[in-house]
Amino acid sequence: MPDLLIELRSEEIPARMQRKAAGDLRKSVTDALVDAGLTYQAAREYWTPRRLTLDVRGLTARSKDVKDEIKGPSTKAPEQAIAGFMRKAGLNDISEAHIHTDPKKGDFYLARISRPGRSAEEIIADVMPGIIRGFSWPKSMRWGSASMPKGASYNGIEGKGGEALRWVRPLQSIICTFGPETEDPTVIGFAVDGLVAGNQTAGHRFHAPDPFTVRRFDDYVEKLERAHVVLDADRRKEIILSDARNLAFASGLELVEDEALLDEVSGLVEWPVVLMGEFEEDFLQIPDDIIRLTIKTNQKCFVLRKPGNGLSNKFILVSNIEASDGGKEIALGNAKVVRARLSDALYFWTTDQANLPDMAKLEASAEKLGLDMAKPLDQRMARLDQLNVTFHAKLGSQGERVQRIAKLAAELAPTVGADPALATRAALLAKADLTTEVVGEFPELQGVMGRIYAGLQGENASVAAALEEHYKPQGPSDEVPTDPVSIAVALADKLDTLVGFWAIDEKPTGSKDPYALRRAALGVIRILVENKIELELQTEWHAAWLSAFDRSYGDAIKPLISAAILLGKQLRADELKSILATIEETERSKITESAQSWADELNEKEADLLSFFHDRLKVYLRDKGARHDLIDAVITRSSDDLFDITRRVEALGAFLDTEDGKNLLAGAKRAANILAAEEKKGTAVAEAVDPALFEFDAEKNLFAAVNQSVSAATQAIENEDYSAAMSALATLREPVDSFFEAVLVNAEVESVRANRLALLAMIRQATGAVADFSRIAG
Repeated sequence: MPDLLIELRSEEIPARMQRKAAGDLRKSVTDALVDAGLTYQAAREYWTPRRLTLDVRGLTARSKDVKDEIKGPSTKAPEQAIAGFMRKAGLNDISEAHIHTDPKKGDFYLARISRPGRSAEEIIADVMPGIIRGFSWPKSMRWGSASMPKGASYNGIEGKGGEALRWVRPLQSIICTFGPETEDPTVIGFAVDGLVAGNQTAGHRFHAPDPFTVRRFDDYVEKLERAHVVLDADRRKEIILSDARNLAFASGLELVEDEALLDEVSGLVEWPVVLMGEFEEDFLQIPDDIIRLTIKTNQKCFVLRKPGNGLSNKFILVSNIEASDGGKEIALGNAKVVRARLSDALYFWTTDQANLPDMAKLEASAEKLGLDMAKPLDQRMARLDQLNVTFHAKLGSQGERVQRIAKLAAELAPTVGADPALATRAALLAKADLTTEVVGEFPELQGVMGRIYAGLQGENASVAAALEEHYKPQGPSDEVPTDPVSIAVALADKLDTLVGFWAIDEKPTGSKDPYALRRAALGVIRILVENKIELELQTEWHAAWLSAFDRSYGDAIKPLISAAILLGKQLRADELKSILATIEETERSKITESAQSWADELNEKEADLLSFFHDRLKVYLRDKGARHDLIDAVITRSSDDLFDITRRVEALGAFLDTEDGKNLLAGAKRAANILAAEEKKGTAVAEAVDPALFEFDAEKNLFAAVNQSVSAATQAIENEDYSAAMSALATLREPVDSFFEAVLVNAEVESVRANRLALLAMIRQATGAVADFSRIAG
């Protein structure tokens, strides 16, 4: 079967756009071919900085003939309806239609249409210009005479006006060949904006710029290789990585590998040549992270390290040409630029460790936050507060936010096993590096520089680690913090963000999440679950909610907020006493009605945020392999201990995998369904089970078993031993089965029926202590 080769050669395509563009070309072309009635066996895309290539194998040579029937209106239909049918069917006259008789509907028109198939060459020539003209790029440009207004001129070029082709960079040539392996392929010569598709391309811009002719894909790849172009991006990556490792090894060094940088560099070269550059060792006094990011960001180069002894003063660069001097001048040129960039980095690094020039202005902030102005990082935090940098217009400044995080971190510290004083100190310094010179130049190093500078000024190791780790996890593959101080600050940071934005109604909508609130919630979930921390969110975030409402509505309504908290939530005794002290007795009656509305609003927002956490937890657990129905069975509207939920789901899943679990599930669901049906009909259900009304031993045995299992399960749940709770419920399997075999629930005597329904309610209540069995499939 014939194969199709397409190449679109242009000026350099930005590396970040190449992979997606090649995939878009494959999808656009194959979709169009299939829509036109062709089929193919395989298709693969390729890309380099100067070309997008598509190799389609086993394409059918011709589309099939199509025979179709189009049903029309009744022969008695109005002329307007008949005319519409003729247009739809492509008929010149109604006499070209057939009349079909239906015993029920009468006579109606029927058009039998036969369309002959088309050759693949014709289809390709028909669809390709539209695909190229309509190709979507993040950014595109126009060029040439067609891009200039008619009558205008520039450098001797006369503008033609009209619709110019838009492409990421000027398109230079198009290859389109089609044919079987045993024959010379056909050139499909469609035209786009003056460019006519052919069978010629050019190789490397410098090593092989002259055009050459190709026939089909294998021939094309071979000739490109001879013309210093490696077509396959994965092969270019392999060449770069292998040569870089070997060059580093030959110098007694190790390559610091970077997959993202490798992807980018492979998109910058068609003929990768790996070289080694060098800079002065004096620059090694700069922290490794700064050196690596400086060299990566500015020169797209890889750093090298000495085995077990920090970075080397040598680096790896990738050239696109084989220079006659072996690349010496290229390496020297790159080293010159690297040297200049590292000089800047050294300046930032030393400046950050010196005292700030405006120390006098920072004294008020330092006193307010309890900072030590003899330490550089404390100075930076004081400056962040003094500058009054806005976090959000409705949520205050960064300095105010840091104070909130510090307070919440101290409250969370005992729960997560951290020292409250260390958690407070870490929270106060967590955002200090945002005003450093290094982070100003390299925002990617926020947190990293905080850790480094904290270490230099002698902070506790846990405090220093928390300055970096409190941002974690920043994605599903990122690690969660494990140090208790880091955990306290990370949770405080994320909970303050979530509560704050919920308070001002800035929640994620659809796919929009400008403040990364979904990531923050998932971060809280992962920190709690993966560190096995029991934390009741609704207890811990009360102070954050009060603060959020305070910021949102101003000082004038502080008494209302306090009263709302009193009316709507249960706080610790010391908190109740302190809040009561702020409200004069004469004022309480005046604000009660308004306070109730604030309480309602607060409860509604809290419930909504908790529901948001539940949704994120469901996604997290499903990704871990948990069954969706088990998650739904365990989570209630008030469930706020996320780790506890995961343990319940895990224990429930293990229990239902056993024979006892499956049988109890069937019995419990049967009991719940009967009870729900009778409750819906209004059937009386006794408030309590009366053993005197039992008529069968099965009722007595079930009553005794339920009481025993409830007692054991309740004790196990209090001890947070959910496996034991499931084992206690498992004892109900046999008595439940026996009950349904021996007893008719809907007895004729009303009191007996109500008593038996109450017994079913006991089963529902017993199993409901662990999960809602009615939500479980099976």
